[in-house]
Amino acid sequence: MYIGENVKTLSVYLDEKDKFHHKPVYEAVLDILHENNIAGASIFRGAGGFGADGVMHSAKMLELSSDLPIKIEAVDSEEKIDAVLSEICNVVEKGLVTVGNTMVLRCRERK
Repeated sequence: MYIGENVKTLSVYLDEKDKFHHKPVYEAVLDILHENNIAGASIFRGAGGFGADGVMHSAKMLELSSDLPIKIEAVDSEEKIDAVLSEICNVVEKGLVTVGNTMVLRCRERK
């Protein structure tokens, strides 16, 4: 990716406990992204949130919750993001998948 290049950002919102074939959905999605050589992806664990079902998820100070919101974000060219969308949507049975336009402002590759 190059500075000034227009790329796509794929975002996936789900619950930490969501499973796909006995595996956490967030792991399955990350595997798909990695296997397809997507430029970069990260998983973020939220402190709280809710989705379309209206169920509130939160981490209280003295309580360890294992069903927190998860956000996966990946960035690459439109072609590469489009190529993984159907597979990602098959894995994410419950949740939200979005794609948006992004402009690269800084990109430093590993040496």
